[in-house]
Amino acid sequence: MESLKTLKDTKKKYGLRNLATITYETLQYLEDSPSKQQSRENIHAFLTEVKSLSCKLTTTECLMMVNDPPTSALHIQLLIEDSEERLSEEQVNEILQIVAKHFPNTPTENN
Repeated sequence: MESLKTLKDTKKKYGLRNLATITYETLQYLEDSPSKQQSRENIHAFLTEVKSLSCKLTTTECLMMVNDPPTSALHIQLLIEDSEERLSEEQVNEILQIVAKHFPNTPTENN
């Protein structure tokens, strides 16, 4: 988010108008997404805590959870390949608790 705002300021400074639409649409998307409330510290703490779990998640799966924080067990199944075989119900609940802890403004759903 910070990088896009810097890009926007640079664009104004140097008159780069061809990036205007892309920058505007990206900022609009991010303003409406859960990533608006995320900080570097929260993301780092989230990734550290998720990596310390006994389940082995790939880097891609962890990053997908940062970009689209899961709000339910179903959401985790969509983000993590073969989650039914790789994760127990307890681990799924633990991931949801970690998400709620580090990304508190993420809307939650009932499991």
